[in-house]
Amino acid sequence: MTTTRRSLLAGAALAAGLSLAPAFAQTPTEIELFFPVPVDGQLARDMAVLIKEFNTAHPAIKATPVYTGSYDETLIKTRAAMKAGKAPAAVIMSANFLLDLKIEGEIQSLDGLVKADGKTNEQFMGQFFPALHGNAVIDRSIYGVPFHNSTPLLYVNVDHLKEAGLDPEKLPENWQDLVTAAKKLTRREGERTTRWGITLPSNYDYGGWILQALTQSNGGQWFNPEFGGEVYYDTPSMLGALTFWSDLIAKHKVHPSGVQAGGAVSSAFLAGQSSMVLLSTGSLTHIRTNAKFPYKVAFVPKNLRNEVPIGGASLVIPKGVEGERRKAAWTLINWMTSPEKSAWWSRATGYFAPNKAAYDTPEMKAFIATNPDAGVAVKQLDYASAWFATYKTVPVRKAIEDELQAVLAGKKQPKEALAAAQKQADEILRPYVEQTALKLPTQ
Repeated sequence: MTTTRRSLLAGAALAAGLSLAPAFAQTPTEIELFFPVPVDGQLARDMAVLIKEFNTAHPAIKATPVYTGSYDETLIKTRAAMKAGKAPAAVIMSANFLLDLKIEGEIQSLDGLVKADGKTNEQFMGQFFPALHGNAVIDRSIYGVPFHNSTPLLYVNVDHLKEAGLDPEKLPENWQDLVTAAKKLTRREGERTTRWGITLPSNYDYGGWILQALTQSNGGQWFNPEFGGEVYYDTPSMLGALTFWSDLIAKHKVHPSGVQAGGAVSSAFLAGQSSMVLLSTGSLTHIRTNAKFPYKVAFVPKNLRNEVPIGGASLVIPKGVEGERRKAAWTLINWMTSPEKSAWWSRATGYFAPNKAAYDTPEMKAFIATNPDAGVAVKQLDYASAWFATYKTVPVRKAIEDELQAVLAGKKQPKEALAAAQKQADEILRPYVEQTALKLPTQ
């Protein structure tokens, strides 16, 4: 065979191989990411931008974001998908649901994935603020990776403060300050209130979070962080917190009665119908974008101490997600929680970045310099602790929220409401308490 013929045959073989190559191209691993939209803003659109960028950078993976409603709705839909054998590869799950999901065997430990990356659990979690560890690490194993997190903040209309003769440089630091300012800020025309001094959200999930913040700032605890079967609803510290909230309505008349949804609270603030509000850090971008007036944010006012619960969500991998889908989910989780992406998400949404190194990026330093309100929640992390998390978190939380709403509507007094909430919560927790109780042999 001549050299020329040999070269022609080789070229033909190469061309044939190239023509067949597309048929053997690797099909990308397809995964779904369930995500909630629990607060104001354009978070759904921001998520679409983030996932599109991920897919471009990772052609071997095709991630699809699936909007699943609120935190509670995301939990319901995730469980339904798992029951149907169609679990999403990853979920942005409310951080305080992780304990219940772990107890029920519905999410998997991430320890093996961390170890495969050559890290210890301590090294991996070391990149995140310590206040977040309590809702991510259970029994020394990692079950969630902090993604977007928050604390409650006090938002204040600066123009209203000046109009009322209050100093915008001295925002309320304690409960007495808050009541004093709220009285001066409230406006009435006859029997009609045209502007409320302060408004707190009290819808499901939000209301429990705010009540936990008030209880902790009153020196109390909401639950036992070491045991998923114990809550402290019927206690003096929570009675003080609930009474304070109730008094804002019935005694001081500076807060509207009845249930106040989070979205309505932020709308009232933006419309100038409430001078001060307690809202999530996650509302910062929405307020910043839409406020037609100067505003400031501050720590949640205290009674006995500065302490608030963290909020927000962590990335989890449900049980049953294995093989390439599990690897792809872990790639997505690490990418989304990297310093750069964590910083971008914080700037886009208002949540603080859980990855500490995010605040060392040039973009984040410039952003905080221009928007100092974004740094307040980060400073408040020094006084933050774990979010309420127990066995059957949602019904146990709703036991107190139903009573909270009854008090705010004037249908119950705080003391009887807390006794009823404790009784109901104890019944819900009883199976777990009995399951974990030490049964000593009879003598």
